[in-house]
Amino acid sequence: MLKIKEYARPESLAQAYEWNQKKSSCVIGGMLWLKMSHKNVGMAIDLSGLGLDRIREDGENFRVGAMVTLRELELHQGLDRYTEGALGAALRDIVGVQFRNLATAGGSVFGRFGFSDVLTVLLAMDTYVKLYRAGEIPLGDFLTRKRDRDILEEIRIRKQPGFHMVYQAHRNSRTDFPVLNGAVSLEETGGKLVFGARPLAAMALPMEESLRQKILGGTLTEAEAAACMNAAAEQVPVGSNMRGSREYRSHLARVLGRRGLMELQKLASAGKGGAEL
Repeated sequence: MLKIKEYARPESLAQAYEWNQKKSSCVIGGMLWLKMSHKNVGMAIDLSGLGLDRIREDGENFRVGAMVTLRELELHQGLDRYTEGALGAALRDIVGVQFRNLATAGGSVFGRFGFSDVLTVLLAMDTYVKLYRAGEIPLGDFLTRKRDRDILEEIRIRKQPGFHMVYQAHRNSRTDFPVLNGAVSLEETGGKLVFGARPLAAMALPMEESLRQKILGGTLTEAEAAACMNAAAEQVPVGSNMRGSREYRSHLARVLGRRGLMELQKLASAGKGGAEL
């Protein structure tokens, strides 16, 4: 059972950071996972009055405030165009609309949940997090960073020319946690293969240049995509839990990755994506 002694709304991020240095303090977001925990919270710090509930877009970035809900992220037209629908595909099966109206982007990222669809799709993009004390760091570095009492301000997605992305997931039932999820992405200077829900946190592999060139040229065959994913899956540590075994997840990595690569080739051939923004 979660017990909260004091609820507080800071007037600034500096004040929120100061309050959060006490071990008994806790920054709250949508309270959807926290409320199911068994802990005593001395001070629950609500950031909702600090203007962190907006998505800002300019010519170079999308800046997603930590208090933006997953539903707002899902429905944002600029992000939907840039990701060619992949962001919406990653979010739409997270429990339900009521849940996504409460769950925050900051809570999803800062929680580093192993089952996270959010982390998987963000990791496939050129994504950074802005922390109050540590400043801006790549999302991949943040996921392996030692947990501390810093405060996440916003998520920054840098637009890349020629960007394309495909999201894939396998669930035992719709709205359940994914057994395995993955995203493949492409841009002018490289590409990524990302796998999450292993049940470890998401991880990204760089796309080999020869594979990127085949996709761009529209010459990648199903057999070549399968061979590529057979090799890539060997680099993806997977584990077993109640939703699937290690062997099953390894098989899914190969299947979802192959499908993703072939779909990515279709998008690249169509010439749609981030280069138009």
